[in-house]
Amino acid sequence: MSSALTLTSLPLFPLGTVLFPGGVLPLRIFEVRYLDMIGKCHKAGAPFGVVSLTEGSEVRVPGGKEAFARVGTIATIVDLETPQPGLMVIRAHGEQRFRITSSDQLRHGLWVADVERLGADLPVPVPDDLKPTADALGRLIQSLQLKAGAGGQMPLNGPYRLADCGWVANRWCELLPLPVQLKQRLMELDNPLVRLELVSDVLARTGISG
Repeated sequence: MSSALTLTSLPLFPLGTVLFPGGVLPLRIFEVRYLDMIGKCHKAGAPFGVVSLTEGSEVRVPGGKEAFARVGTIATIVDLETPQPGLMVIRAHGEQRFRITSSDQLRHGLWVADVERLGADLPVPVPDDLKPTADALGRLIQSLQLKAGAGGQMPLNGPYRLADCGWVANRWCELLPLPVQLKQRLMELDNPLVRLELVSDVLARTGISG
């Protein structure tokens, strides 16, 4: 089973956000520990892990403490640019969720972890009562495409699986200005239908769909 697959010494990137499977993550990197890590991952075609911070900040401060969630998402680098020395601009893609079994901070500040991969969402069709949530996402995607134009980058990747509960829920979680703690709880849910139901409740309260 996929949940039994493990990765040893996966480098971690603790961030003030949550990466969902299938999601897009743009990053500007200038800290030495991450410049080195991303450079090595890109050269080797290797992934890194994104975890949401529960304590501390994205930029390391002397004497500061960092703590992060134990469930994160594997990220692969799809585009990397170095516009100037000491700066990398990357675009990463969210793959599979994982759970940390052990972690360690190296001398120069980089976190590495042993992790077990969690199973991917099972494909679940969007039920009729949640179709308005999927339809609203479809309209938003069309609007974003118009704004991006022919050569612009979208904040989400195709193919657009608007009939799949997990995909629709994940994209709304990324696009909505939800608290990080709530996004984390939604990402950790194993049932994509329940995740979409909760997202639909949020949208109904904001008047976006209902």
